[in-house]
Amino acid sequence: MKPLIAITVGDFNGIGPEIALKAARRPSVQRICTPILVGPLDVFRHTAKVLKLNVQLEKTSLLIVRKSGISVVDVGDGIPADITFGKMTKAAGRSAGVAIEKAVELCVLGRTAAMVTAPVSKEGLTLAGYNFPGQTEMVALLSRSQRVVMMLIAKSMRIGLVTIHIPVRAVADQLTAEKVLEKGTTLSESLRRDFGIRQPRIAVLGLNPHAGENGLLGTEERDIIGPAIRTMQSNGLQVDGPFAADGFFGTHAYRRYDAVLAMYHDQGLIPLKMAGFAQGVNYSAGLNIVRTSPDHGVAYELAGKNKANIASMLAAISLAVSIWKRRNVHD
Repeated sequence: MKPLIAITVGDFNGIGPEIALKAARRPSVQRICTPILVGPLDVFRHTAKVLKLNVQLEKTSLLIVRKSGISVVDVGDGIPADITFGKMTKAAGRSAGVAIEKAVELCVLGRTAAMVTAPVSKEGLTLAGYNFPGQTEMVALLSRSQRVVMMLIAKSMRIGLVTIHIPVRAVADQLTAEKVLEKGTTLSESLRRDFGIRQPRIAVLGLNPHAGENGLLGTEERDIIGPAIRTMQSNGLQVDGPFAADGFFGTHAYRRYDAVLAMYHDQGLIPLKMAGFAQGVNYSAGLNIVRTSPDHGVAYELAGKNKANIASMLAAISLAVSIWKRRNVHD
């Protein structure tokens, strides 16, 4: 049987419902899985009507999955009157949060094979009472996963992050050898389990310019990152670094590695998005469940205009199916 993949609505004032609907009805998606939309049925129907999408949407409890049309797990938290395309609202944040909660529940209970989350507004989630820096942290907590690494994938580049959604000024204070060790180890395990790489090679970036210049420009490489790398090496992991980030990406050294471990968000995501913005996928490595997401935002400026690019959503669904298959075969 094809796996059931839960696709959340995201922020319904952005492009979330549009890319979810368009991807779910794609023959290429339906060949590899059975997509299940998670969100307010009325919102999906309203979006389909506004965008003039010829799609049949049917409410499901997952006890019966429709053979025709697209099944929707209706969270009942949002109505067409709530939709204000292009604006961040509490209603949209609430709906996005409830959909995430439901999709995680479906995965934890084994009713769906994986979940793919459409983009949300972090500010909207917070306004609705969901106090998480992002979806990665929220899904990790709801799924009771002990460890998670935010991994971004575009073309041949894979980037894991030590710190995620925190201010730049807080990065150095939150870096510890234990955290770098945990993230690097989790990243290596995911490359083996989820990507089938038997002996993954990981490059670790430094924090400071020139990787600290032997302590002249910062001591994090000497006191934190370096010791973590040596511990990973003593544990049998193939890890090199710390590398100066600018030269590392400038010389395309990432091509010699299966993944790169960056110290903070923009350090890793700027080169990745330059390499393949439209096809980027966000994968939560280390979770008890499989969760992917398009690597872009809510794009309020495109909402309701039928102009959203679904390439990243298609890539996220494809990766979710691929990882589920690999886990299902080998676990």
